[in-house]
Amino acid sequence: MENSDIISKTIAFVKDKLDGAEGGHDWFHIERVYKNSLLIAQNEVCDLIVVKLGALLHDIADSKFHAGDETVGPAVARAFLKQEEVSEETVNHVIKIIENISFKGGKVQQEFKSIELDIVQDADRLDAIGAIGIARAFNYGGFKNRGLHDPNLAPNLNMTKEEYKNSTAPTLNHFYEKLLLLKDKMNTASGKEIATERHRYMESFLAQFYAEWDGEK
Repeated sequence: MENSDIISKTIAFVKDKLDGAEGGHDWFHIERVYKNSLLIAQNEVCDLIVVKLGALLHDIADSKFHAGDETVGPAVARAFLKQEEVSEETVNHVIKIIENISFKGGKVQQEFKSIELDIVQDADRLDAIGAIGIARAFNYGGFKNRGLHDPNLAPNLNMTKEEYKNSTAPTLNHFYEKLLLLKDKMNTASGKEIATERHRYMESFLAQFYAEWDGEK
């Protein structure tokens, strides 16, 4: 199969699977991560097919929407890629990306490393910060019926993976528990450069948020 064929088929597959998904984890999220991945990959020596497939399939069945089951996504992706007769080597690499891309509270040691994973992980993390990251955070918070902010509930910066997955804290806590940590977790030079600007935007948003919350503006 031509590389362009498998990419177009994967795009169609992902669009169908994510039809009706929560707004922060829908096709448009995938499309943004895909575009970010291509942007970052321009400055790296990598297997572009693995990057493209990894970006397109990285959230095909996010565990947050499958009772925390982290095996669903890799299984769905593997079945699709095998059906399309993608090489075993490529399939295994894409599955490793899906299994290792997640933040998971930031305390879990990543078990696999490759430049392709670095690229897709950076692209995914870029979509979690900046203006879109802010919008996604509050969209998901509303989806889970979480409060905006509780001044009496401090962020938990030492959560285990399970505590992170099961947290019901207000959305603003998520900035300190994940979003503001991502800038320093970028893998590539391009990712770090873009993240720096998006990080500054989040800091200015928080300053404005607190000023309005306290009736100062």
